[in-house]
Formats: sequence, structure tokens, C-alpha cells
Amino acid sequence: MTLLLDENLPRKLKYRFSDAYEVLTVPEMGWSGIKNGDLLQRMESKGLKVLLSIDKNMSHQQNLEKYEVSLVVLNSKDARYASLVEFVPRIEKLLESELEPGLIIVD
Repeated sequence: MTLLLDENLPRKLKYRFSDAYEVLTVPEMGWSGIKNGDLLQRMESKGLKVLLSIDKNMSHQQNLEKYEVSLVVLNSKDARYASLVEFVPRIEKLLESELEPGLIIVD
């Protein structure tokens, strides 16, 4: 399964996921600085289904029902690598099941 890390997450977080996942970053895709709606459209056009982010407002700013994308928002107190790496096992467990498109919050 391929995951996309939003640009608000540390790039090195991608290396904490198991080999079962291909983890790409927004900057690697050349999509830095684009608006969230454009990002979701580009994801769909490339067949990407899961976006990991800490942007709690994206689901309020975008009509996620328009996209076949699962927005997985990490409910973290900050964007530091040390805080976010603790979410990786929970994310991987979540990804073991079939995700529905839309917002998924991971505490």
C-alpha cells in the first residue's frame, strides 16, 4: 500500500513504516505549496488513496466526499518527529483493514 505524507509532517517519518508500505512525501512528488484541493485531485489522478497529515482543518476546508481518498489526521500536540513517530504502530494497525474514503482521526 502506498501512503502520502503531507508536507506538515517530518519527511524522515516515512522511514519508520514497515516494508509493507511505500511512503511518499508531498515534496518528493513535487507538490509542495499546492492547495489542499489540488493535492487531493493530484492524489486521485495518481491512484493514491491515503494521505497522512496533522492538518485538523483540512476536512472542514475541503469536501472530502468528492474524493476517493482517506485523510488520516494524527491528533498530535505538535509536529515534532518524536511526537509523531509514536503514531506509526497505530497507523499501521488501522491500515490493516479496508479504509473508507473520508476523514479518519488517529489519537
